Amino acid sequence: MKSKLRAGIIGAGFIAKVHARAIRNSGNELVAIASSTPESAASVAESFGIQKVFNTWQELVESPEVDVVHICTPNELHAEIAIAAAKANKHIVCEKPISVNLEEAIEVEATVDASGVGFAVPFAYRFYPIVREMRARLLKGEAGPVHLMHGNYLQDWLAEPTSDNWRVNSVSGGKSRAFADVGTHWCDLMEFVTGDRISSLIAQTAKAYQERNGEKVQTEDIANILFETVGGATGSLTVSQVSPGRKNQLLLEVDGASASYTFNQEKPDSLLVGSTQTNQIITPGNETLSSADGKRLSHLPSGHPQGYQDVFNNFISDAYEGFQGNPVEGVPGLQDGLRSAALIEAVLRSAESKSWVDVKNTSSKTTSKMLAS
Repeated sequence: MKSKLRAGIIGAGFIAKVHARAIRNSGNELVAIASSTPESAASVAESFGIQKVFNTWQELVESPEVDVVHICTPNELHAEIAIAAAKANKHIVCEKPISVNLEEAIEVEATVDASGVGFAVPFAYRFYPIVREMRARLLKGEAGPVHLMHGNYLQDWLAEPTSDNWRVNSVSGGKSRAFADVGTHWCDLMEFVTGDRISSLIAQTAKAYQERNGEKVQTEDIANILFETVGGATGSLTVSQVSPGRKNQLLLEVDGASASYTFNQEKPDSLLVGSTQTNQIITPGNETLSSADGKRLSHLPSGHPQGYQDVFNNFISDAYEGFQGNPVEGVPGLQDGLRSAALIEAVLRSAESKSWVDVKNTSSKTTSKMLAS
């Protein structure tokens, strides 16, 4: 029987609870938690039956009782904790962005690479069965040469001028908010399903409100991006956290010479395949999916949609396989986190200069046990 890994979570917010459920679902052990206050950590510990509550994240990272550290804190702490965890020889699951700037991300990479520990980043939308179906069809060339990628990531949780969160602050969240928080998800998904990469872009960012609750807003609410890819395609992306009625719409369309493929995260149980002759809607389930990877990640019969927690469970299960020496293709790893940091840097640089910029190349010879895609 395969041994279980012991996980510790740092953070006690919404995403920490998603991690907790996924760890339990994977069959591994959730043994410890630490947060900004002992009270918040104790509350989550009680809800999930976690036995050990540490007073500081440093104590959790150094504990011999913990094999995997899950970093679910405000962004400003990600790099510091990841570096400490790597030095403590702990596997790492780090929420994106892995740092608040590219320089710190490169430092994380160097430390993790030197330690050889596993590193995974929760770009969990990759783990919808229908996304794997979309990817398989695109990589087989069923769409023909791809010439356009376009879409949006729209939310409304900051649509009111009184709405606020630590992410609005450029110290806690970093200099980018809307793009770093959700736009990077869209870019990761687009690059994952097409096998292509954004090579250059021009970005415009905007704030819906200059102040929130008397405090100056330092990060963008909206980002519009035009881009070109290594493969010669063109594309556009609109990101907003101030679009009333849109709760979490990641919409991605890839248009090729022969067919188009459209995925909507708010309706993740269908893939629209379009052609000049007819359109087809594909739904998940082993009876309808043609890709082996899509079938592997589809756990329910057709007509029973899988949701966000389900795909996060898939992500954690595959990540932990990698931590135990059995890497699973498609798990977002260290290089994907570094790639995301490079895209954030490019968007900020372009928005400031109001010009096209090249996305910095972040490819390296990482030896992390968690393979990048």
